[in-house]
Amino acid sequence: MSEEKIGVVIKFFHKPSVAAIKLTDGELRVGDTIKIKGHTTDFEQKIDSMQINNASVQDAPQGSDVGIKVKEKVRDHDTVYIVK
Repeated sequence: MSEEKIGVVIKFFHKPSVAAIKLTDGELRVGDTIKIKGHTTDFEQKIDSMQINNASVQDAPQGSDVGIKVKEKVRDHDTVYIVK
């Protein structure tokens, strides 16, 4: 499987375990598999849902800031890849 950079984590919210991600290099859809990789972060997960400005969306274009529930802690500046 290939990985393609699509964005970067800009903030992590501990209690709901949500990552705010800036889509700098691509778009994202519900159902896509992403990989988040950083200094101490390295995991893959499927996108079950995502939000833009607290509204649920099915897809997000390049340049968007999206919120995604994540299964592990992520850190600011972790890189987000789409797994194809």
